[in-house]
Amino acid sequence: MKTMLTRALPPCLAVLLIACGGDPKGGREPVANDRAAAIGQPAPTKGAVTLSADQIAAAGIQIGRPLTGGAGTIDLPATIDADPQGMQVVSAAIGGRVVALTRNLGQTVRRGQMIAVIESREAAQLKGEVEATRARLALANSSLAREQRLFAQRVSPEQDLIAARTAATEAKITHVQAQSQVSAAGVGGNGLNRIGIVAPIAGQVIARPVVLGQTVAADGELYRIADLGRVSLALNLRPEDASRVQPGSTVLVTAPGRKARARISFVSPALDPQTRQVPAIATLANGGGEWRVGEPVTASVQLDGSGGNEAMLVPTTAVQTIAGKPVVFVRTADGFQATPVTLGDAAGATVIVRSGLGAQAQIATTGSFTLKAELGKGEVAHED
Repeated sequence: MKTMLTRALPPCLAVLLIACGGDPKGGREPVANDRAAAIGQPAPTKGAVTLSADQIAAAGIQIGRPLTGGAGTIDLPATIDADPQGMQVVSAAIGGRVVALTRNLGQTVRRGQMIAVIESREAAQLKGEVEATRARLALANSSLAREQRLFAQRVSPEQDLIAARTAATEAKITHVQAQSQVSAAGVGGNGLNRIGIVAPIAGQVIARPVVLGQTVAADGELYRIADLGRVSLALNLRPEDASRVQPGSTVLVTAPGRKARARISFVSPALDPQTRQVPAIATLANGGGEWRVGEPVTASVQLDGSGGNEAMLVPTTAVQTIAGKPVVFVRTADGFQATPVTLGDAAGATVIVRSGLGAQAQIATTGSFTLKAELGKGEVAHED
């Protein structure tokens, strides 16, 4: 009816009706499109923010491209520790009083060097047993020699010779056992009631929990020695990250004024029952001694990609959420376009983009919140 009415009206009234909102075809264009057509510009694109180069610079918006070449990293707090394979606890094999400690914290020791002396009744018993078995062995050997001469002279029967040989063998075994017990406890010690403790490995003293005159129990810790030519980092990975970390994966270790690369040497096949995370160990060369045990550092663990494809990374500052979906603002000739993307795991200060973004796209790496605000203003203006 409206079309028929328009055709029936004079030309001047038809133009007036269209200007007031009528449409000879029965449709209605959006108000924003009407305004754009009135000034000779194309209709605005949804999600577009129009800004000039000067306005972009004034707003402090920085532009860059996504990063590719890996699956990203995760930053974890870590502490430098001694390499478990290069560290050993030196303990007292027998209980007693500590009468000598020859090394202090930080000092180097050689393998086999005496580093402590313990005085105890048990040490006297062990050494006394060695002396007693030595005397019995000497007597048994003397008896055996006598029986051998008598048997050669056909004075003593063969049975006596066999008995003497058996006694000498048993005496030797008893003496060796007594010596082994003393060796297991330590070495000399310059006294019948003293036993010396030697360093089992070469390295540096990183702990000495005892003092002179202190009484220690058997197996009490005296020293902790570590070969610090190589140190380690204990890491805790989330299960979803642990599947992308393998022995040999690179770890960038950073501390104030220092940076070095380590390698993952172990990833546990089981979760820690308390933290519910996956323990991992990275080893770090420390020939120069610049990394100290107990020092806090940041470990950036390189994640493996899935299916051999390189992941695309963008700064977390480049991502905004609009209508519940993540978007990245891509540079266009007139400004920026809010582009929906599919995100993966966070990787430190970056996030993995799985789809929706081209590797050569120029994006707003900073100032994306300003663009989101401008986009909201534009949509409100369009609705008005």
